[in-house]
Amino acid sequence: MLVGGLDIAELTFYLFFGFFLCLVWYLNRESRREGYPLEHDISGTVGGDIGRIDPSEKKTFQLPHGQGSYTPENVPRDAMPTNVHPRVYAGTPLDVIGEPLGSGVGPGAYAQRADRPDLDMFGRTRIVPMAIAEHVSVAKQDVDPRGLPVIGLDGVVAGTVRDLWVDRAEHVIRYLDVALNDGGTATLPMPMVRVSRRGVVTDSVNAAQFAGCPQLKATDQITLLEEEKVSAYFGAGYLWATPERSEPYL
Repeated sequence: MLVGGLDIAELTFYLFFGFFLCLVWYLNRESRREGYPLEHDISGTVGGDIGRIDPSEKKTFQLPHGQGSYTPENVPRDAMPTNVHPRVYAGTPLDVIGEPLGSGVGPGAYAQRADRPDLDMFGRTRIVPMAIAEHVSVAKQDVDPRGLPVIGLDGVVAGTVRDLWVDRAEHVIRYLDVALNDGGTATLPMPMVRVSRRGVVTDSVNAAQFAGCPQLKATDQITLLEEEKVSAYFGAGYLWATPERSEPYL
C-alpha cells in the first residue's frame, strides 16, 4: 500500500493503461501519413479533415546513394481509372473497357513507384541482365533457361529465353528476357514460370498476349515502375488471359 487506496498493483495498472492509450493514439496518427484523407470510390473526391489525430508534421526520408529525399505526402494521388464502365454504387466491381491485361485495374493494378532502378548497398543497379552481372551464374545442377522455348498458357511457343535478369543483392533470377517469335521482346517474371529441360512454361498468359507486355526503356536496367507494370501485366493474366477465368465457378 502506497497511500490511502492506492497500492503498487493498481498504480502499475494505471501506468500500463496510460501507456497503451498513448501507443494506440500514436500508431493511429502515424497510419494517417499515407492513404489519407480518404477518397470517394467512384468520383475520387477527396474527403476533408481526418480529425484530431491528423499528423501535424510530414515525414521525410533521406534516400541513400545521393538520391535526395522522399516525402510521401508530397506525392500526387493516383488518378481514378477512366478505362472502366460507369458504376452506380461504391464498392461494385470494375468492368474494364478494352484490353484488360494492361489496364492497370484490379489484378493488373500497380503502384506509381519511382521511375529509376533499384540500387544495392554499394550503389550499383540491383537487377541487371546476367550478361553484365559479375560473379553470378546458374548452378550446374539446375536447368539453365537461356535458349529454351517459352510456352504460353495455350501450349503455343511464344519465343525463346535470351537472357536472365538477376538480383545482384540476393543472387536470384527475377525476370526472363524473352525474344518473341514476332521479333519483339518481353520481360517475364520468374515466379510465374516453371522451368524444365523441355522449356519454360507459364500459366499466366497465352503466347499471343506476350506481345502486349510493357517494354523497358533500357536494355541493361529495369526501373521500379517498370517492375510494377511488368508484374501487373502478367499477374492480370490469371484473371483475364481467357474468358473462362473471369467467370464464376458456380
